[in-house]
Amino acid sequence: MRTVGVDLAAESSRTALAVVEWEPGSARVVDVRLGATDADIVATVTPTDRVGIDAPFGWPDAFVEFVTAHHRGDPGPAELETRAGRQPLVRRRTDLFVHRETGLVPLSVSADLLAHVALRCAGLLGKLGAVGVDVGRANGAVVESYPAAALKRWGLPFRRYKGVANAATLAGAVGAFEAAAPGFDFAGHRDVCAGSDHAFDAVVAAVIARAAALGRTLLPDATEVGAAEREGWIHLPTVDPAGLVAG
Repeated sequence: MRTVGVDLAAESSRTALAVVEWEPGSARVVDVRLGATDADIVATVTPTDRVGIDAPFGWPDAFVEFVTAHHRGDPGPAELETRAGRQPLVRRRTDLFVHRETGLVPLSVSADLLAHVALRCAGLLGKLGAVGVDVGRANGAVVESYPAAALKRWGLPFRRYKGVANAATLAGAVGAFEAAAPGFDFAGHRDVCAGSDHAFDAVVAAVIARAAALGRTLLPDATEVGAAEREGWIHLPTVDPAGLVAG
C-alpha cells in the first residue's frame, strides 16, 4: 500500500508532501518534499493511493447559506450580534465532533486563519478529481486530516512543536512517533522531518490516510454523512501507529 500526506498551506513555499510505502509489519517514508505545488501533488497521487490532506475540505452549511442570502441582499438574522449567535456559521459538524472526541478545537474555516488554505484546497480537490481520484469529502480516496488530533489520540506530543522556536520539541515529537511505531522507517527523510513541522505533519497525514484505508477512522453517522459530504470530515484514527504498521 502507498499513502500520500500533504500539509497544505496557502502558498506552495510552506506546503509539504510525503509518501509512505507500507508492507506487513513495516512502513518506509520514500519521499518528503518541501515547497510542493499543486502540480507536484497531482503528479504524485494516483487513483489507487489513499491521501491525507491537512486542510478543511468545505465550509459550514450555515455559513454557505448565510453568505448566499447576504449576496442576494436578504437581511441577516439578528443573533449574529453575539459570538454565540455566530457559532453555527464558524463550526462544521466535524469540528464539533473532533472537539467532543479530543478536546481540541480546529481552526474555523470561515472565521480564523484558514480561508486561503481552504480556497487552495478546493482547487486542489478539483484537480485531483479531474485525473480520476475519488475526492468525496466524507470518506473518499482523499481524506481530511488533523495531525495534532491524531497525535493526541495516540498519546504523543501534539502541542508546541511548530515553528523555529520549538525545534527541540519537534525533534522530540519525531522520536516519540518512532518509539510508538516499531517498523516505521523515516529512512533518509528523518532530518527534514525533525527540522520542519510541515514535513512531519505531512508524514502524519500519510499515516492517517493509512488508517482510513484500513477502515480504522471514525466516520460520520447516518445523521451527519450528508453534511459531511458538503462540509468535509476530519478522520480521527482508532488505532495507534504500531497497529497501522502491523496492518
